[in-house]
Amino acid sequence: MSDIRVLVVEDEPLLAEAHRAYTERVPGFVVVGVAHTAREAMAALRHRGGADVDLVLLDFRLPDLHGLEVCRALRAAAHSVDVLAVTSARDLAVVRSAVSLGVTHYLLKPFTFAAFRDKLERYAEYRRQALAKDEVVAQHEVDRMFATLRGADRHTLPKGLDEQTLHRVLSALGDGGLSATEVSQRTGISRVTARRYLEYLVSADRAIRAPRYGTPGRPEVEYRPV
Repeated sequence: MSDIRVLVVEDEPLLAEAHRAYTERVPGFVVVGVAHTAREAMAALRHRGGADVDLVLLDFRLPDLHGLEVCRALRAAAHSVDVLAVTSARDLAVVRSAVSLGVTHYLLKPFTFAAFRDKLERYAEYRRQALAKDEVVAQHEVDRMFATLRGADRHTLPKGLDEQTLHRVLSALGDGGLSATEVSQRTGISRVTARRYLEYLVSADRAIRAPRYGTPGRPEVEYRPV
């Protein structure tokens, strides 16, 4: 999957730069623009037709228009771009409105890089699942997608495994089946380590294991994302 293209919308220049830097520290994300007002944000999306932006990091307290109004304008214009609210607004009415307008995540300021990265990684995994096929075949697939966004499927990793490497292994798998050796070659980790992560994904119902036939000798085991 190609990089997820992000538009940062934040009126404070220093915070906008921090959010840009944070975003580009997360593998698989690239910032394609920064806007400091609602007007600039909407102009950027109109200029690009929305096609070059996958995710908007949206501050709600903008100088010219509230972020919720930006969301309403996007939906009224039939923009399918996703929105991650990055805001200090703690009013529950605002939170409820954000949910009703399809905001994928709501991140309160101030926050740590770890919290920010977690939101982006959840979104990336949700997007990978959403783009993997044209339709779902069972309820559990829909449940898993919603759980990925909301956090219900995040497990404590076994000792010795970490989220960043897990994300690399998932990205390497893509849509096709790979062996532990092939994942090792694509990620730069050892074959033994790759196999540990792949077996964890199988145990967590995030991958399936199957024999690969057509090669001399014993069938090789390959892994596919669920």
